[in-house]
Amino acid sequence: MDKFEIAGPTVLKGKIRVDGSKNAALPIIAGALLVEKGETVIRNVPPLRDVYTLIEVLEHIGAKMTFDPDAQVMTINAETIRHTSAPYELMRKMRGSFLVLGPLLARMGEAKISLPGGCSLGARPVDYHIKAFGSLGAKIREKGGYVIARGKPLIGAPIYFDKPSHTGTENLLFGSCFAKGRTRLVNAACDPEVVAVADFLNKAGAKISGAGTPDITVEPVKKLEAIEYTVPGDRLVAGTYMIAAAMTQGQLEITDFDPGDLTVVIHKLTEMGCRIESRKKSLLIKGPKRLGPVRITTFPYPGFPTDLQASLMAATCLASGTSYIQETVYVDRFAHTMELRRLGADITVSSSEAIIHGTEELHGAEVMAPDIRAGAGITLACLAARGKSGVLRVYHIDRAYHRLEEKLSSLGADIKRVAD
Repeated sequence: MDKFEIAGPTVLKGKIRVDGSKNAALPIIAGALLVEKGETVIRNVPPLRDVYTLIEVLEHIGAKMTFDPDAQVMTINAETIRHTSAPYELMRKMRGSFLVLGPLLARMGEAKISLPGGCSLGARPVDYHIKAFGSLGAKIREKGGYVIARGKPLIGAPIYFDKPSHTGTENLLFGSCFAKGRTRLVNAACDPEVVAVADFLNKAGAKISGAGTPDITVEPVKKLEAIEYTVPGDRLVAGTYMIAAAMTQGQLEITDFDPGDLTVVIHKLTEMGCRIESRKKSLLIKGPKRLGPVRITTFPYPGFPTDLQASLMAATCLASGTSYIQETVYVDRFAHTMELRRLGADITVSSSEAIIHGTEELHGAEVMAPDIRAGAGITLACLAARGKSGVLRVYHIDRAYHRLEEKLSSLGADIKRVAD
């Protein structure tokens, strides 16, 4: 397995382009299964491990796929679907592959989907999906680690989510496109990625209104048409670069994403002393000589993203006072605190809150990435730490950050990938 070798501290400077959003690309790829005729073309698809995993899932189902990782263009022809089952050996690689349930059930009337795998972040149940499809008239049971669903046609109905779930919302958008009657999703996820999925479906002929709000309405249609669609820039990758600049006293121009999707992150980094200038599809950020402390609470969009919590915590480790971070989305998302302590951070965790006493300096050490976003945050901490560090298990990071070490190196970081 590979690892990152990093020598710090470093000051990041330059211009960096953001790839397409992983969390938008994956559901859009799955949603292309709803198109019965023609070839769907998706542009700005990031060449990530999770994308290749989903390609395997769709090809197993029977779709014909092409993907040019250099051009970042994918084609999907779903005319030839012949299976409605997705096996565990594919599904175990990531939870996002559960998104094929909605398209298969809506189009084929049945689906047998293995319960998914992916990062270990505590309870991330698919109960929202299962309960909601039951409300649309599907007969659902679990057997041998599989969810087996049948129901054609599905019947439109009001659906209420106990908590906003972006994958649950997206799966129900797919499932309700062809249902008989109107479907209303209440307390739906408002994430920009959900808006992108709805935009893709509407351009293909769906009738979805309210995406981006907690109240979404889906009027049924008979079919969707093959279209070309461009995935928006990844706000979470952009946010990671922003925090990297903030904690290394750096100065970056970050392009090809919508800064409006990171309003709360911009607010908090400004509060910590950063100078930030937002433009239409780019952003300029300059980190201060030393960051100030901050208090954040993670919350579903438009709250502070849980996926940037680890990176923000890494930044607070070097702040000039005491910071407080409360995690309300995933109960077990403080695994990175142990690794940050190995770098010299002063962090105390109590239940869902972390208290971080900023230190003058972090020092290099051998650390590991427990999951995707924690791995990114730990990498940023190593960039700012004095001395040499090694980041193990970077395969987690590869699931959401394409060649992160090369992009950071282009900004002046002393980082390279080596075989462990």
